[in-house]
Amino acid sequence: MIISHIASPADVKALDRSELPTLCQEIRQAILASSAAVGGHVAPNLGAIELECALHRVFSSPHDKIIFDVSHQTYAHKMLTGRADAFCDPAHYLEVSGFSNPLESEHDLFAMGHTSTSIGLALGMAYARDLAHETHDVIAVIGDGSLSGGLAFEGLDNAADLASGLIIIVNDNDHSIAENHGGLYRNLALLRESKGRAQDNYFRTLGLDYRYLDDGNDVLALVDALEELRGIDHPVVLHVRTVKGMGYAPAEADPEGWHHVGPFDLATGAREPRKPAAPHANYAELTASCLVSAMERDPRVVAVSAATPYIMGFTPERRAQAGRQFLDVGIAEEHAVTLVTALAAGGAKPVLGIYGTFLQRAYDELWHDLCLNAAPATILVYGSSVFGTTDQTHLGYFDIAMLGDMPGLRYLAPTNPEEYTAMLSWSLEQREMPVAIRVPVVSAPAPADGPACDDAAFDTPAYQVVRSGSKIAVLALGDFFDLGAQVADEIEHRSGERATLVNPRFITGLDHACLQRLSRTHDVIVTIEDGVLEGGWGEKVARYLGPLGTRVRCFGVHAGFPDRYDPKELLAHDGMTVDAMATEALRLCEGSAS
Repeated sequence: MIISHIASPADVKALDRSELPTLCQEIRQAILASSAAVGGHVAPNLGAIELECALHRVFSSPHDKIIFDVSHQTYAHKMLTGRADAFCDPAHYLEVSGFSNPLESEHDLFAMGHTSTSIGLALGMAYARDLAHETHDVIAVIGDGSLSGGLAFEGLDNAADLASGLIIIVNDNDHSIAENHGGLYRNLALLRESKGRAQDNYFRTLGLDYRYLDDGNDVLALVDALEELRGIDHPVVLHVRTVKGMGYAPAEADPEGWHHVGPFDLATGAREPRKPAAPHANYAELTASCLVSAMERDPRVVAVSAATPYIMGFTPERRAQAGRQFLDVGIAEEHAVTLVTALAAGGAKPVLGIYGTFLQRAYDELWHDLCLNAAPATILVYGSSVFGTTDQTHLGYFDIAMLGDMPGLRYLAPTNPEEYTAMLSWSLEQREMPVAIRVPVVSAPAPADGPACDDAAFDTPAYQVVRSGSKIAVLALGDFFDLGAQVADEIEHRSGERATLVNPRFITGLDHACLQRLSRTHDVIVTIEDGVLEGGWGEKVARYLGPLGTRVRCFGVHAGFPDRYDPKELLAHDGMTVDAMATEALRLCEGSAS
């Protein structure tokens, strides 16, 4: 096999030109085999293989700087830069990140996992090159889906002023995760249809040179096109048409469904069935069911997505059913938040479903647009948990600290499906404030075993005392209520004293009356949250109780950038096992008594 002899980009350059198509096919088979075993971003990587082979054939990384947008499509790049074993040898699967990572290789220039950044990064590298009077090439690779992000436009706009070489490759497969949305994509379609010859050209309008290649999965044609651009002295866009899922029929037929998958049968494309969920705990389906019913009752209800409609359960069929009551703004999180602000101000009832890790990108819009204007929009925050995505580029558990400081925002933390639907229904009807709901990630107990949904109004912070006890009170937020219940059980088992167990429900706003009662009747209060400790919810509780003389112990994850961590190991490292938390609570209680 050719790939077994590729240890660096120099080996790609040493190949006979005629061997490149065979190398691409070997990479394709390795990506499919490894992804079938462990899962991965299948469709994006299959479409970018020839492009990445051509890049390493023509340019000299790391002397030349190649920067990939998002970087979830860099499997071929990794294989060509000394990491082929991670895709070719089952014993080494999962040894490398699914994203660009400078700690792995000098060929990965930045750690990245969010979209629309590559052009700005490449522009900065080009300016730095010019300041140092160096002459290497700088190349940004960006997918068409990422062009909808405002940061990509800002980079393109600024790039036109660069008086030296910059190569921007637009990998156009006519998809983001789902289908693309927006006027930009009508122009890209026109450019594809005209083979790049249409007079109406988005990139040229911005002042950029422009080239087009219709067969972006022809490695030899790519090599020829890139050779023409090597050493160019001005900014240029190379628009390359590729096929998402190229070379694997199931992925070509369903590029949205094969964007990222778990293990599957390589021969048939059949995917391993997911583990059965707890009753009613599929929150995507639950959300879609609630919203579709609400849409049928009220034409003002609008579901909004920023290119990830599946997290809300909005399949292509449901999107078609919703019609104008469903909006996908593409990869444009900042715009999504501002849009729902104005929708709410105009009398609509918008619900934005978004991953917490991507909501971080819209901090200013949350503060300046949504909260400053007290717009009654609903934001459903998905994947925010220690048990969410574990790549350092996609950590989602900073949301409590981020949203907890937003003035006027009501952020709610349900513990189970019934509580979640009650909160969502309440939010759709209230018109006083913006509301965010932290959609559970960890399977939660049904009401019979956990908190009952005792009222459907969340106008005023009101904690729910699920179990009354003495001396120690455990306040366990949202996803971690069940963990808190286990801690309370362990305290009672060891001490013989029943611990009070509280379901706080409210991330923003404290139930002062409840906290004062707990302070008067308990020696120690323990807070447990599924999020970063510094600036988190527990610290707000501790700040309030401090002057009252109550001992408070806050448990959460310490701020940092762990990569591909084991969630249980991370929790143990931060003292968040049942045994460790119970031990600490009892130690503090004994100290208080003495």
